Formats: sequence, structure tokens, C-alpha cells
Amino acid sequence: MAIATINPATGETLRTFDALTPAELESKLQRAADTFREYRRTPFAERARWMRRAAELLDAEAERYGRLMTEEMGKPLEAAKAEARKCATACRYYVAKAEGLLEDRPIEVGGDTAFVRYQPLGPVLAVMPWNFPFWQVVRFAAPALMAGNVGLLKHAHNVPQCALALEALFLQSGFPTGAFQTLLIETSEVNRVIEDPRVRAVTLTGSEGAGRAVGASAGKALKKVVLELGGSDPFVVLSSADLDKAVETAVSARLVNNGQSCIAAKRFILAAPIADEFERRFIERLKRITVGDPLDPKTDMGPLATGGILQGLHAQVEASVKAGARLLLGGKPLQGPGNFYPPTVLADPPPHAPAFHEELFGPVATLLRARDAAHALELANATPFGLGASVWTRDAEEQRRFIDGLEAGMVFVNEMVVSDARLPFGGVKHSGHGRELADLGLHEFLNAKTVRVASASGTAPVTRAGAISE
Repeated sequence: MAIATINPATGETLRTFDALTPAELESKLQRAADTFREYRRTPFAERARWMRRAAELLDAEAERYGRLMTEEMGKPLEAAKAEARKCATACRYYVAKAEGLLEDRPIEVGGDTAFVRYQPLGPVLAVMPWNFPFWQVVRFAAPALMAGNVGLLKHAHNVPQCALALEALFLQSGFPTGAFQTLLIETSEVNRVIEDPRVRAVTLTGSEGAGRAVGASAGKALKKVVLELGGSDPFVVLSSADLDKAVETAVSARLVNNGQSCIAAKRFILAAPIADEFERRFIERLKRITVGDPLDPKTDMGPLATGGILQGLHAQVEASVKAGARLLLGGKPLQGPGNFYPPTVLADPPPHAPAFHEELFGPVATLLRARDAAHALELANATPFGLGASVWTRDAEEQRRFIDGLEAGMVFVNEMVVSDARLPFGGVKHSGHGRELADLGLHEFLNAKTVRVASASGTAPVTRAGAISE
């Protein structure tokens, strides 16, 4: 598969890149290992200064970075610029919080001294997707670098310029050469990198299939792995919901990033008393969406990232209609150049239809009707995925029931699911395991070393604030 920038709005190939030679890849792996030995001892204040500078550059260069994202994967320019600025917030979050999260954690064991000391593991390979080409990377890199690890990025084949820009960002911010490197390699080379003993851990955001492959390789190599995979997130609207707010948010929740988000709402589960009204308003609102050039400020939704994604999505829609789903809106690729697919609504697919049990990665919404709250919860959980879930109700008991009962890594009540540096991010079931962001994301790639010193040994060691390694 070519490593290239292909403008998804026009189909034009803008740039192509050669994959690293075996010798070049070896050099980068060795540089990561060599850098880690010194970088892990860098004072926290120095790493914080570099990360703060990265945040400043992300804000200052949001226009340039945004254009790169738009040209490579098609999101509207304003959304792309917002993504760059969001990355800056994650950098600043870990500047402010990481030192405290890395402090030794005392444990009461009687007369002895005991504590947990957090120490970095080493080079971490990040296999990242194209849909949020900056945010997905920075939300791994910011905590990893602040914790004393070094990063190796294998980005998606269609966003190479974003990948190289991220490497340049961290270098320009002051991080040493080798602290964060981009690997322009083919997918077939990923297993080799995972197996390399200099690589100590792996994180992947991507499809279920990619997660199975990387997870198997990491397991065979006995390496820690975090997997953030697909989602078929339910958006449950119960009878007591604020319908105006629910409908307006539903449109944003389904069409975010041109519909290409793992936490985009995909299955809209509607209580019977409000189902008809929600459906009418939802479709009416979707008809007003402007699909077109993502560089045009008037555009609401741009193209899908690749022709293959468009073809796969359309095949799922056609198969769902053939299986018995009702097509209420859209359903056909738009004519002309580029990978444009309109907002599409399917209703009442049977359980064997793709729209019922698969992830639809694009602007296609599935409407399902629930007899009551119990049936709505059953439908919400009737998926192999378990990433995010949104439930809309003003009834306190219903809120408690769904918070406890939803099989998901994240539950948002009366708002859409979003990623936020302050909140742990991840899923259950086929949506993966492990967590990104917040404190849990920082600790995923640390050795939580247990230390116990007998009181009879003489002097007890002093626990250290922000101690990551010596």
C-alpha cells in the first residue's frame, strides 16, 4: 500500500513517500533505545518546558497543521484547526498534572516502609489511525514523553505529512532527537518492530482487525499493549429527554469528523413515545447539511478519507437495505470527483443486517425503536462493541439504571461522547482494553514498582515526588 497524500476531495495524489529501508529503520530503533537511556533521567521541569513549547506551537501553527489534516483526510478546515488546538490542551494538561501523578505512592504495611515507584518502560510503538491524525498521536505522546518514555509512531499510510509534522513539532519544541520519531514503514513491517527487543510496549488505535493482529503480535512478544478499537455507540433517547437538545446533538454526534469517529453516535435507540418526532426532526436537520469542499468555510461535512472506505460503507448500506432496513435518507455516493457520501438514515434493520451489528464508519445513522427503558438498554448492549454510550433522560432513576447497565467504557448523560484529556478513554468487549488520557493513560506505560524496606534495615528510604527513574 503506497505511502502517499491523496486529496480525498479531488482524488489527486499530492505527494508520495518511500518507506524506510531496513537500515534506516534499524537506525531509528537504535536511536530510540539510546535516547531513552538518557532521556529517562531528564529533570521533570525540563520535559515540562519542552511540552509547554509544543502546546504553544500547536496553537500558533493551527492553520498550517489544520490544512495538512484537511488535505490528507478530508475533515473541514475549522474542525482540523480545532483538533490542533485540542492537542495543545492535552500537552498543557500533562505539564500541569504529570509530576503529581508520577509521585511515589506510599502504602501502609505496619512498621516497614513501602511504596509504589513509577518508572518508564522505554520505547513505545504507537500504531495510529488517519481519522484524527494529530489528536490520536498527541494523546499518546504527551503522557508518554512526560513520563520519561520515548515514542515511535507508525501512522496510517494516507497521512504521512501529518506524521512527519508531528516528529518535527517535538523536535522544534526542544525534545532530543530520538525522543519521538516517525516510522514511514509498510503495515507488513509492524510485526517486526513489535518483536524488536528494544521496543517495550505497543499502543494501537484502529479497527477490530488491526487490534487482533497487533494484540496477537504483542502477546507473542510478551509486551504490554493498549488497544482502542471500533465502536457502534448507542445514543439512547428516552421519553423524558429534552428532545430539542437531543436532536441537535444527535446530528453533531453522528456527523463529527465526516462521520468517521470511533465514538460517533451510530445507533439511535428511541423510546416509542418520542420515536416518530425524533425521526422527523433528525431527518429534517440532516437535509440542511452542506456536503462539499472541506476548505470552504460554508461546508458542514467533507469527503470520506479514501475511496475504499466509501465503497465499504456503501456496501454495508446496500446489504442492510436488502436485509430489510428502511432507507429514509441518502444511501448513494455523490456524483463527481472525491469520496463524498451524503448523510444517510436507516431505520429498523433486522439483527442480521450490517447496520444492526457492525460499525458503520461514515455519516450513516441507524434508528431503532424501543418499547420501554428496559428494551432500550437491551438494544444498546446488543453489539460486540463497548466504547462509548450516550443516554438522554431527565429521570434520575433512569440515569442511574443506564450508568450501571450500559456495557461501555464511557457513558455520557444528556451530552454526546467526546474525548477529553482529563477523562480516561477506552472501551470493553471488542472495543479493546486499556485506557488513554487522564491518570490511567499516563500509568499504562509505566512500571509500577513495589518497594518494601524492612524497618530493621536501618534507615528507611525517602519517597520522592515525581520520581520516575534513576
